[in-house]
Amino acid sequence: MKKNNLLFLLMLGLLIPLGLQAQNDILQKLEDIAIIDQKVMMPMRDGVRLCTDIYRPKTSEKVPVIFSRTPYNFNSWGDGEMRTRTYERAYEVVKRGYAYVVQNERGRYFSEGEWDILGTPLTDGYDAFSWMEKQPWCNGKIATYGCSSTAEWQMAVASLDHPAHAAMVPQGFGAGVGRVGQYYEQGNWYRGGAQQMLFTAWLYSVQNDEFKPRIPPGASQEDLIRISRFFDLAPEAPPVDWSQALRHLPVQDIIKNVHGPKGIYDKMIRRKPNDPDWYKGGLYHDDMPFGVPSFWFVSWYDVSTSPNLALFNHVRQNATDPEVANNQFLVIAPTLHCRYTRATEHTIVGERNVGDARLNYDEQIYAWFDYWLKGEKNGFLQNTPRVQYYTMGMNKWQTADSWPPEGAEMTTFYLSSGGAANSLYGDGKLTNAAPRKNKTPDSFTYDPMNPVPSHGGNVCCTGNAVQGGAFDQREMETRHDILVYTSEPLEEGIEVSGFIETTLYVSSDAKDTDFTIKLIDVYPDGRAYNLDETIQRARYREGYDKEVFMEPGQVYKLEMTPMSTSNYFAKGHRIRIEVSSSNFPRFERNLNTGGNNYDESEGVVATNQVHHSATYPSQIRLPIVKPQEPVAKQ
Repeated sequence: MKKNNLLFLLMLGLLIPLGLQAQNDILQKLEDIAIIDQKVMMPMRDGVRLCTDIYRPKTSEKVPVIFSRTPYNFNSWGDGEMRTRTYERAYEVVKRGYAYVVQNERGRYFSEGEWDILGTPLTDGYDAFSWMEKQPWCNGKIATYGCSSTAEWQMAVASLDHPAHAAMVPQGFGAGVGRVGQYYEQGNWYRGGAQQMLFTAWLYSVQNDEFKPRIPPGASQEDLIRISRFFDLAPEAPPVDWSQALRHLPVQDIIKNVHGPKGIYDKMIRRKPNDPDWYKGGLYHDDMPFGVPSFWFVSWYDVSTSPNLALFNHVRQNATDPEVANNQFLVIAPTLHCRYTRATEHTIVGERNVGDARLNYDEQIYAWFDYWLKGEKNGFLQNTPRVQYYTMGMNKWQTADSWPPEGAEMTTFYLSSGGAANSLYGDGKLTNAAPRKNKTPDSFTYDPMNPVPSHGGNVCCTGNAVQGGAFDQREMETRHDILVYTSEPLEEGIEVSGFIETTLYVSSDAKDTDFTIKLIDVYPDGRAYNLDETIQRARYREGYDKEVFMEPGQVYKLEMTPMSTSNYFAKGHRIRIEVSSSNFPRFERNLNTGGNNYDESEGVVATNQVHHSATYPSQIRLPIVKPQEPVAKQ
């Protein structure tokens, strides 16, 4: 026993230095080519200073800047993963002739001030650009770059059109999108008026507690560097089993129930979808201008694919500067949130193999930067497709001049049944034939205490509560509270690429309830892989600026938030949709009371119906891309 303990200690002693050695190696490579200036306290217009690390080439020439702003810890001391990633990114940027500047948002770690999501006020981004462009080593050109929280603040700052903000590369940027067209997600907080629970889990480990340790304002750079060797101000959040923690009611007390930090969640959980506070922070809304050429990166299994694509289209169609409107480019990958570079020769997303989804990301991104920041005539604009998108099922990259691809035609599939579409074993069908007579609606019981569990999906950041991606849905489809509508086997393959629109005619004996939908590719052997999903809270069916409750016996029209995908349904496959009233904990449960929901602990069981008749033709409209005609040989 003593020998085993000694062996374990020896192995542990070897493993720890190996991790540190890798970090030291990349730091040594960086020091060979870069001037490193850490804990620079960049002043904002109100006197608050933001902690900034600067890595720039050892040259007397002025260089452009690639700027990353984050709420996460990048303190260079210690053995954290973020430290290694920061050094690796800095090395890649500097060796290409750029300065790399990484900064903590206001109120995070060594940055002064009070933190709010996206690091408001918005002027902090503008002031950072102004400070950097005046430095003697800067050529006056700055690009913003990052994924998720390092991307989400970029859109609103782009609305300020700072003259030095020359280009941007936002990736997985949905939480920065407030309202765009019919999407009122308010930074992924909502979908169709229902809360997306990812923020509950995310804020547990990210939000500042009111009692967090703070560095006294005005600390010198020398003192900050010295104390950062001992303190990085990063709390160690105790692990939480979110698969159970998210079930707690009321929703407003979930973080409190796991003894989490007291912070902005307590006020955000009370905001309604059109609350004025959503329009005071760092979110981008479609009534704001946009002033920066952008190279956008989106994922099919990210949390907000459709709003991201809608924003790309909005900027192209509404930017007043032609140079901005004409220089928006887009990549859509078949991956999870911020997993672009993890695609392999056999890319697995959830359980589904979507083939070789690799792409020369770095080559394209730095060519984009070289053009806009260095003025290199490298042909990026001429040689890069406007849209590069990956079609699952076909398993290949395709290109288009717009999104959806030109030639995509909306094709309607109608819901049909004999009144018993419940479960996989019911009689629900998808058909191109419009209903000619009134039929018995499909009914199911929705009990908020026994919601339909989320199984895969387009999600991130929920810990162990939901695993994102494509998973076989057949086990879920045995539930009686899921309505299943399936087409006949396809006689020929079809490509569905674009926005998927759904109209449901529904009724309920509850004042308020939700309706969910999921689009699925069914293989000949029965495997049923989810593609996208959405939800609509019935009280917001007439708009997010008002609440209109349901009355028993009345039929209501719901226009669901459009879904998105690019998927090839091969010959012999079937198209399927699921309709239910819950997808939990991907989305919060509607307790069906008509109350606030966030402060309630008891629900009401609802009997919900989906109508599909000549009077109430529930339907889904798919953008089908017709195959291109082969070019005749001359």
